[in-house]
Amino acid sequence: MEVLWAPWRMEYIKSTTKKPSQCLFCDKLKASNDRENLLLYRSQYNFVTMNPYPYNNGHLMVLPNVHVPALEGLDDNAMLDFMKVTRYSIDSLTKAFMPEGFNIGINLGKVAGAGLGEHLHLHIVPRWTGDASFMTVIGELRVVPEHIMNTYDTLFPILNQ
Repeated sequence: MEVLWAPWRMEYIKSTTKKPSQCLFCDKLKASNDRENLLLYRSQYNFVTMNPYPYNNGHLMVLPNVHVPALEGLDDNAMLDFMKVTRYSIDSLTKAFMPEGFNIGINLGKVAGAGLGEHLHLHIVPRWTGDASFMTVIGELRVVPEHIMNTYDTLFPILNQ
């Protein structure tokens, strides 16, 4: 039997037994400890947080400050800002890590893969040639090359300049 040592997974396992008071994302927005919550940036209508269990280094999420499940829950100002913050996040990731491309997507509804579908969020995943190495293809295992807090410390000053 092959064993993969991944002690960081225990934090995830334990966190799934803790239920947030209402919404994980709303709780992050209301908290004051942005670094601990991986919250990188706040605009008037939206915020940017890192995915704590990223698909790739620099995996970000853009979320509205209001608790809505879909795009129609945003007014015009929030919707415009949602896209501006998305573009700003992409520009910031480009400055920090020079990715060769991005996967960007919104899952609307549980059947579309929205594990936390009650609060709209857009994923931004930076991509590089070769980032899906043999580990992903053969071992069905993703390797994220940098500790998440190092990524946070790199992105925070760029997004908040």
